[in-house]
Amino acid sequence: MFKVKKIGPDRLDIELSGELNTEEMKVALDELSDKSQDIENGKMLYEIIDFHLPSLGAIAVEFSRFPAMFGLIRKFDRAAILTDKTWLKKASEFEGHLIPGLEIKAFARDQKVEAEAWLSS
Repeated sequence: MFKVKKIGPDRLDIELSGELNTEEMKVALDELSDKSQDIENGKMLYEIIDFHLPSLGAIAVEFSRFPAMFGLIRKFDRAAILTDKTWLKKASEFEGHLIPGLEIKAFARDQKVEAEAWLSS
């Protein structure tokens, strides 16, 4: 499951739970693209509830849209990741070092208030 909610003019909240198959990945990326269309200097709160690797088909869809997704991610300045998996926290923050202009900070799932405060600072 992948849900995207637009929270105000410059923020998206994303929720990921479980494994994404090919069709779910297509829908998720379309929704992410549509809801971020008018965002500039955006903020993203990304909650990973129950992470499973996506199917191979879903990964292929993601790679096929990589150029468009890279353009989309440039609309955001900050992303807060909520997860209880230590390795996902480290991987997320490392990814932030690879994407110019995007600061990523990881929080435990019970630190949503702190994550939202960081996004707003």
